[in-house]
Amino acid sequence: MTDGRDRMRASIDLLVIHTTRLEACRDFYAGLGLDLVPEKHGNGPDHYAATFADGGVLELYPAAHRPETGYLRLGLTAPPHGAGGRPPGRHTLADPDGRTVVLTVPE
Repeated sequence: MTDGRDRMRASIDLLVIHTTRLEACRDFYAGLGLDLVPEKHGNGPDHYAATFADGGVLELYPAAHRPETGYLRLGLTAPPHGAGGRPPGRHTLADPDGRTVVLTVPE
């Protein structure tokens, strides 16, 4: 008999943000320590993707064929050397489209 602790836990493996400010958002998220690389899948649009330590992926797409991603609150943890010079602690920021990004920089 199991108490449920042995079950696999859900995780986020893909988060896609559609933006009209693709390069500005790329610069913002890269400044938080994400390694955004250019990608293109088949005939799809050029976009950027970053892979997290757990394998999850954040993609930034141009809002051309889909509407811009609206309000979103995103929490990220960045190593001190990749946090754009921010000191340890929690920093509430806004990306170029106004989405809230809570950045945690560990000690």
